[in-house]
This record gives sequence, structure tokens and C-alpha cells, in this order.
Amino acid sequence: MTTPQSRSDHAEQVSETSIGELIGNISDDLSQLFRQEVELAKAELRQEATKAGKAAGMLGGAGFAGYLAVVLLSFAAVFGLANVMDAGWAALIVAVIWAVIGGVLYLNGRQKLRTVDPMPRRTVDTIKEDAQWLKNPTG
Repeated sequence: MTTPQSRSDHAEQVSETSIGELIGNISDDLSQLFRQEVELAKAELRQEATKAGKAAGMLGGAGFAGYLAVVLLSFAAVFGLANVMDAGWAALIVAVIWAVIGGVLYLNGRQKLRTVDPMPRRTVDTIKEDAQWLKNPTG
């Protein structure tokens, strides 16, 4: 419970606060807020980079294993077709099949890569909120 004496002390402190001090306090608060926003952006970008790095590592390992399987299966297909036709035609048929498969995989991968969002959305939202607050700090 506040006493009349403590209320008057608080009122005296408020009345003694200069405009310069108030502006200094606002400046300090804004710089602290800006630093916090920058840290939030860094954390979001780090998190997205970590996810992308792990996914890239897995895709790299899968790509290498798939490459080995494709090479060996391609040789098996060429040798199998060479039993019924010329070896040159057999190799060409297998190469065309793999070119089509590669094209389809490329298009799908490019489409999925477009869904990666490098923009730190939460940071942008909080900066917008901060800007709105600065326009109307009492509302």
C-alpha cells in the first residue's frame, strides 16, 4: 500500500526528470530493442541454416549411393540389352532413360528448393509491431 508520502516522493521524481533524460531513456530502450531484434534474426537464420545443412548432407549421401546404384544397374541393363541388339544401341537406350529420369528429378528438386524461406519472418513481424508501437506508444 502506498502512503501519501511515497506518492509525493514519486511525483517529485517524475517532475524532476528532464526532457533530456526521457529522450536518453527512449534512445537506450530503442537501441536495446534493436539489438534484441538483430539477435532474434541471427538465431532464426542459424536455425534455418542448420536445417538446410542437415538436409543437404543427407541428400549428398543419398545422391552418392544412388549414383553407384545407377552406374551398376546401367551396366547390367546395357549388357542385358546387348544380348538382343547391338551394344551401342543398348547403351543409347539406357542413357536416354536416365536422361529423362534426371530431368524429372531436377524439376522436382528445383520446385522444392523454392519453398526454402531465407526471410526471418518472426523478426520482421516483431519489427513491424515495434514500429507500430513507436507510432502510438500509449495505445
